[in-house]
Amino acid sequence: MKAFLTIDKQHKTGDIDRRLFGSFIEHIGRAVYGGIYEPTHPNADRDGFRQDVAGLIQELGVPVIRYPGGNFVSGYNWEDGTGDKSLRPKRMELAWQSVETNEVGIDEFQKWATGVGSEVMMAVNLGTRGAEDARNLVEYCNAETPTHYAEMRRKNGFEKPFGIKLWCLGNEMDGPWQIGHKTADEYARLACETSKIMKLVDDSIELVACGSSHPGMPTFGIWEETVLRQCYDYIDYLSLHSYYGNRDDDTETYLGCSLDMDRFIKSVGAICDKVQAEKKTDKKIFLSFDEWNVWFHSNEQDKQIPKWQTAPPLLEDIYTLEDALVVGCLLITLMKNCDRVKIACLAQLVNVIAPIMTENGGRVWKQTIFYPYLHTLKYGRGVLLRTALKCDTYSTDKKQNIPYIEACAVLNDYTGEVTVFAVNRSLKCNCKLVLNTNGMKAVEHITLTADNIRAVNSADSESVYPVDKSVANGIDLPPKSWNVIRFVSE
Repeated sequence: MKAFLTIDKQHKTGDIDRRLFGSFIEHIGRAVYGGIYEPTHPNADRDGFRQDVAGLIQELGVPVIRYPGGNFVSGYNWEDGTGDKSLRPKRMELAWQSVETNEVGIDEFQKWATGVGSEVMMAVNLGTRGAEDARNLVEYCNAETPTHYAEMRRKNGFEKPFGIKLWCLGNEMDGPWQIGHKTADEYARLACETSKIMKLVDDSIELVACGSSHPGMPTFGIWEETVLRQCYDYIDYLSLHSYYGNRDDDTETYLGCSLDMDRFIKSVGAICDKVQAEKKTDKKIFLSFDEWNVWFHSNEQDKQIPKWQTAPPLLEDIYTLEDALVVGCLLITLMKNCDRVKIACLAQLVNVIAPIMTENGGRVWKQTIFYPYLHTLKYGRGVLLRTALKCDTYSTDKKQNIPYIEACAVLNDYTGEVTVFAVNRSLKCNCKLVLNTNGMKAVEHITLTADNIRAVNSADSESVYPVDKSVANGIDLPPKSWNVIRFVSE
């Protein structure tokens, strides 16, 4: 099989915002407790955070981390996670039916995030709380004034503001499962007024309003239009969420799910443009795809976990090579839509549907999906170039015209280097990638594959890991593989 890729280095189609490769840590399962934070672990620092986990996050170079949820935030009192730990209340955490100890809150999390080189994307509770508490939280985090919540932060040991610039106006408020679920009109009014008051406290912040929880929601489209018509002048981004999985054991269809992501992005972008035209404004609303990943492996096992535990092992998907290929295709799709999608968060970062897994009191390891995420973080920052790809397609009973090759090209403006990211979806056929690179030569080819598409990694063994391939005789993409090809000028 052959595929033909032409790269036009002179035609730049969009800047890739560094926040496109963000992630997410929610107070769910072992994401926080037993994940990033475990004071009794031999590798814990003096604040109780695991240094081995922090080291892998620093290796990734995650630019922004959404916090503290997720469904969790819609029932959360942010004050519970501040001040003297010995006085913090334990709470019934209703979203995930767990016990929340509040040992970690915004005080600790923002300090930890700074230490691993990430910014915080903070969510406010618009489920059980509202505009006043959002205002107070912005003051606590960002104000330098001699006023109540800024002084409360100082008394808690933080003289300087945290300087959090990116804020989510609630989470998935269209979902009936959400604590404090609202209709589109109810949410739109609340989000609009909350936006106003938050920006009165700090007019430098950026705000993300909730879009639909996924494209299959019965209110999809209507929800977006309603929210945008009321909030347009006060928000900066509209959110998208979607998860993918091979629930029908149909690998070929599953490998094409990035086409669904692309359609979702373009549909929401078109709705934003429609409302922009109605309002006759030059302001453009960008998109924040702040929850996306593969999520299906753990669904059945989670039903067996008893309620009201502290840090139960929820949503602990163990990822395969197949999942890594899908994540690679989804990352490529986000890069291809970088003109509209400026923020995206791989959900989540540690233990909970995550690239990093830990043992309580023990080891840490990299899941298969760690590597496509690592490579895009390392080489995907820059400018998306226009490409023309010709390759064969295939169809299944559920999806038509899936390209065997998914690819994009990114220019690093500082080094002049061009990186091609490519997935070969074929389960059996090697693909010869014929490149027209306009005077550039390949200097490195990294590939991720394995004989068994269901191969996984564990603390004991790593079956799926990247290897270097020779570029001397051209670029061959192995069957069922993720590939990174780097070029420099000749």
